[in-house]
Amino acid sequence: MPRLTITRGIEAPIGAVFAAVADVRNFAEIQPQIVDITFLSEQRTGVGTRFRETRQMGKRRASVELEVTEHVENDRVRLVSDAHGTVWDTVFTVRKAGEGRTELTMVMDANGKSLLAWMMNPLVMGMVKGAVAADIDRVKAHCEAAASGAAA
Repeated sequence: MPRLTITRGIEAPIGAVFAAVADVRNFAEIQPQIVDITFLSEQRTGVGTRFRETRQMGKRRASVELEVTEHVENDRVRLVSDAHGTVWDTVFTVRKAGEGRTELTMVMDANGKSLLAWMMNPLVMGMVKGAVAADIDRVKAHCEAAASGAAA
């Protein structure tokens, strides 16, 4: 099962960083390629929240349904998606790394449910790595701009 891990130190309080990744509405505002969020559940945050995220990917759009399966305030949030024969399991973890500084770690696992998906996932994960790193870098820039008092 391929795994992708990305960690960034962020000059912002833990609560702000957690809110940026744990609330899909905040995350979507930070990511310009997310063009639509449609909630599929009554709740908007926390365990059980289900939504469809649509991203602009070059000239086409791609949608994926996600569910929040774990949510521990100012600690971690887990999002799970079952798409194209693969269960994508992503955990964002935050930890205080000094006064006003937070370490954000994202771990993404891709568990193929078929032989083809299992064989393709390492290749797909390689393509996904740059896009996901850019997502995390935008979270970092947003949180640091907000913490410094600048407009994000």
